Amino acid sequence: MPNFKTPNYNQDTMVVVNFEEQIRPGTFEFVLHHLIEDKLDLSAFYGKYKNDTGGRSAYNPSILLKIILYAYYKGVRSSRDIEWECQNNIMFKALTCDTTPHFTSIASFISSHPDAIEDIFTQILMVCDEEGLIGHELIAIDGCKISSNAAKEHSGTFDELARKRDKIQQQIKACMKEHKSLDRRRKGEGDRKDQLEKTLGTLDKHFSKIDQFLKTAAPRMGQGKRPKEVKSNITDNESAKMLTSKGTIQGYNGVAAVDKKHQIIVDAQAFGEGQEHHTLKPVLDKIQQRYAGAEFGSLIEDQIVVTADTGFANEANYAYLKEEEINAYVPDNAFRSRDPKFKSQKSDHGKRHQDSVKGVKKVIPASEFKLNKRNKTCICPEGNQMWLHTESIDDYGKMKLAFEGKLTDCRNCVRKHECMRNPSSADTREGHGRQVSFTVNTSKSPTAWMQRRVDSRYGKQVYGHRMSTVEPVFANIGTQKGLNRFSLRGKQKVQGQWQLYCLVHNIEKIANYGAIN
Repeated sequence: MPNFKTPNYNQDTMVVVNFEEQIRPGTFEFVLHHLIEDKLDLSAFYGKYKNDTGGRSAYNPSILLKIILYAYYKGVRSSRDIEWECQNNIMFKALTCDTTPHFTSIASFISSHPDAIEDIFTQILMVCDEEGLIGHELIAIDGCKISSNAAKEHSGTFDELARKRDKIQQQIKACMKEHKSLDRRRKGEGDRKDQLEKTLGTLDKHFSKIDQFLKTAAPRMGQGKRPKEVKSNITDNESAKMLTSKGTIQGYNGVAAVDKKHQIIVDAQAFGEGQEHHTLKPVLDKIQQRYAGAEFGSLIEDQIVVTADTGFANEANYAYLKEEEINAYVPDNAFRSRDPKFKSQKSDHGKRHQDSVKGVKKVIPASEFKLNKRNKTCICPEGNQMWLHTESIDDYGKMKLAFEGKLTDCRNCVRKHECMRNPSSADTREGHGRQVSFTVNTSKSPTAWMQRRVDSRYGKQVYGHRMSTVEPVFANIGTQKGLNRFSLRGKQKVQGQWQLYCLVHNIEKIANYGAIN
């Protein structure tokens, strides 16, 4: 048998390591190190520290920022895991000069400096512009829904939460009653009593939490045209239930605005609502504010093209874009149906939400009625002429046409039971025939203005760049960097964490294009 040297793993050795030599040029950690040491002004972090005249010395924000951004780059999210890396990983030791911050210090730094993180985000953006990584030609906006540090089971309207509280109270009474009955017995029920005591403690904790929330909070209202109550969450009431392709989550919508040239994120904000249309104006306002502060120019004066998907489309946004003269291309839901290339494609547009309310009888939808916009006439599915009941124009220049079937036609119609929710109303003299209404975009309405833009050859070409600009960014942050859940609670803190991940993306772009060597 060959004679091999036997390794001895149970031995100590001393290895001389130069930390600066571990940070090799051309790597992410090298760019990160030199950006923080030579380029960035970290004075925005200093306001939180009050140990100028006494007290224990604190960890330098430059050290904490390095290890957090490098950990996020490596897909390490937990503060405890980051502390472990500082103890065992040579690259973390090199970046921190062999210091090991406690995980509570790391967690506190992430959650306590959202304004300073915003300032660092702007500074990194200025570095990207200096290195020629921002094109200032096209910006694509989209959102990525990410779970939050809150359980969706703790969500509900105030009425639902009140019913849940009452149900828990009944369970507490039942457990107490059983516990008292066991007190009368002498032996053999000790385990059951211990189990009941634990259950009572858990139920009492949940009851107190819901009860306190209902007494101190106010119902949360949505941001639609007709605001209605949306589900609150007793753990993080600034997050929201959101429907995604993978099911319903409790989380935040991380919205990013991405420059087309090298996919640099120029703005990143988190919103606690699933719908995106109300986020467009805050994002564009922030971009214009940041561009003005960084002397990048102006979205309006430089005619920078802005594009977003149909989730950001509504009449108010179109009116805002038109009024501010922003060079935007945001298609509506019917964008594909107007394109001849998609003429044969099946679509459920107009029927998707038809009669979706539980308990409401399904009837023939308005899409089955033939509307003549020019003559303002309408023909029902049975070929009967309807009369124009109401004609009005809203604040945005849209025309609303309401038609009603003639009483004699609806009364004798063979399809009135599938066309009307209350067919018997047509049999009375004071009754009404079938009523339908249509909203028509006039040539002066903001929607018609946007439709002309996105339906043009140039508009289709611009919108074609949206997916290839913004979607790879979400793939990098979500898949490569492992951000599938925010670890903080509250919109401001979550936005800080979202911007930290977007910082990692931008710094990685600086490293990949060799801007800093």
